[in-house]
Amino acid sequence: MTLRSRLGAEAFGTAWLVIGGCGTAVISGGAVGVLGIALAFGLSVLTMAYAIGHVSGCHLNPAVTIGLVLGKRFDARDAGPYIAAQLVGALAGAAAIYATLKLGTDSDPTAGGFAANFYGKPGLALGGAFMAEALMTFFFLFVILGATDDRAPAGFAPIAIGLGLTLVHLISIPLTNTSVNPARSTSQALFAGSHAIGQLWLFWVAPLVGGALAGLVYPRVTARG
Repeated sequence: MTLRSRLGAEAFGTAWLVIGGCGTAVISGGAVGVLGIALAFGLSVLTMAYAIGHVSGCHLNPAVTIGLVLGKRFDARDAGPYIAAQLVGALAGAAAIYATLKLGTDSDPTAGGFAANFYGKPGLALGGAFMAEALMTFFFLFVILGATDDRAPAGFAPIAIGLGLTLVHLISIPLTNTSVNPARSTSQALFAGSHAIGQLWLFWVAPLVGGALAGLVYPRVTARG
């Protein structure tokens, strides 16, 4: 596949992740609750992994891209373009949610926080939020690296990854509204406003740290022989 095709797939897939996961939280979160939102994020990744995994690898997340680079599963030269495409896709997804609600209702689409991430009340204080995001991203990347290992059963990686992301959200939605994905956090923060933007740094740094550590640790824990 050409780099252009792969970047298009990454942008498209990340838009779907934001529409599916954040859209569920914004539009029907009150009806489906934490379980429903967690499943929406997991199903978004699972479905798109089958749709575009053979095209781009279906990273949809800068932390995943960095983790795969450090795990020697992805060419570092393509990391920057992949992350840029993920950001474009995430912003397109957030814009689609915002426009749909703005055109279809009289209410402010961002009044409920627009699924932005947070630390401090009502979630964890700064240190705990950083730990939660780094830890959840570490284990999410570990699952990805394991499920896509050439020793793993073929064809089941999207299921393991989708269920892994569901579990991550079940654990951490009450803590930080679950990022583990800087692109998803950026898209929502830009619509949610200054408070979310001011906290956005944590939802870049902590997931990138967790993803990087997983990329370094996985090959050592699972080394052949």
